[in-house]
Amino acid sequence: MSSAVAKQRLQALSQQLAEGIPDEGTFEDIPKIRHVAGDSAGPRAKGKVVIITGANSPNGIGRASAHQFANNGAKAVYICDFADSHLATHKREMESLYPGVDVHARQFDAADEKAVTAVIDDAIAKYGRLDVFFANAGIVGQPKMFTEIDGEGFIKTLRTNTLGPFLAAKHAAPAMKVTSAAKPYPNGSIICTASVAGLRSNAGSTDYSASKAAVVSIAQTVSYQLAGTGIRINAICPGLIETGMTKPVFDMARARGTERKIGQLNPTQRGAVADEVARVALFLGSDESSYVNGQAWAVCGGLSAGHPVVPGKLA
Repeated sequence: MSSAVAKQRLQALSQQLAEGIPDEGTFEDIPKIRHVAGDSAGPRAKGKVVIITGANSPNGIGRASAHQFANNGAKAVYICDFADSHLATHKREMESLYPGVDVHARQFDAADEKAVTAVIDDAIAKYGRLDVFFANAGIVGQPKMFTEIDGEGFIKTLRTNTLGPFLAAKHAAPAMKVTSAAKPYPNGSIICTASVAGLRSNAGSTDYSASKAAVVSIAQTVSYQLAGTGIRINAICPGLIETGMTKPVFDMARARGTERKIGQLNPTQRGAVADEVARVALFLGSDESSYVNGQAWAVCGGLSAGHPVVPGKLA
């Protein structure tokens, strides 16, 4: 390959490929959220009350989304998770960055119906409204052959990944119908985390993929059952994102010096950070996405756009 061709290819790389996504330091003992884009032009979530599950992981989509909603003027943000090892830290960080936002940390199982109704009831009691419920909690499932997964393990994956979003939709929708002088019409946005594994094969194990395909179906079906209410529901389908769930993959690649191979099967040719998914969640939770409903929105660097090809070969 000539030096001119090599230079041309280098110039064609995106900024993230050429420079990487910068490390932005730490808050206490956890890394700060890494950003790709700048702030949005305006407060997309002004005055909204937001509930987010799966928000404990320092590298997770839930935490990054909580920051996006708070930074965009939300009245209150509930950060919720089954684990609470970092929730208090997240709450302190958010309160220091966004002093006008009420931040509530709640520990509960997203598949526990009574717990889901309790946090929604709390939001209605305190604020008289619910505007966004981001059902983001999920588990990786069992990365093994389907013949090695027993029925109990299969159902365990669906309990968190599928039942959680169903319960969120079931109980958030009535709460989003509550009206007041400040909110004269029912409206709201339910967002569920699915996966490209719910759209295509080879992106996850059988139990995980089935659970995420069900989330897509829930969003599509419920959108029609909420027809005319002003309440929308959509599924986000992330690709390879560096979260608490996938961090071992990224760490192993860094240790081996093969980080550049991560994401090589998608046309963006890299993995992503949680903030890139969080900005889609913010958009779907905002009024700017008022005509987006019942969709499975892939945030995967283009992986789901075609069939995997050998890098450098004509697709």
